Amino acid sequence: MQYQFTVEGMTCGHCERAVVHAVREVDTEAVVQVDLATKQVTVESDAAREAIANAIQEEGYKVVA
Repeated sequence: MQYQFTVEGMTCGHCERAVVHAVREVDTEAVVQVDLATKQVTVESDAAREAIANAIQEEGYKVVA
């Protein structure tokens, strides 16, 4: 499945790495693309959308969509 998230609070490369790491904690095979300019995170994963969103939020970022 491919999911699209709008994630508030991402401002730099460290933020990008933290979000990617959080997603890969849920699914090590996930393909993650982060666009800091638009705050968009695209994830291709077999994991549940809610599990991915929760992992990103536990990292300290707000998933708004």
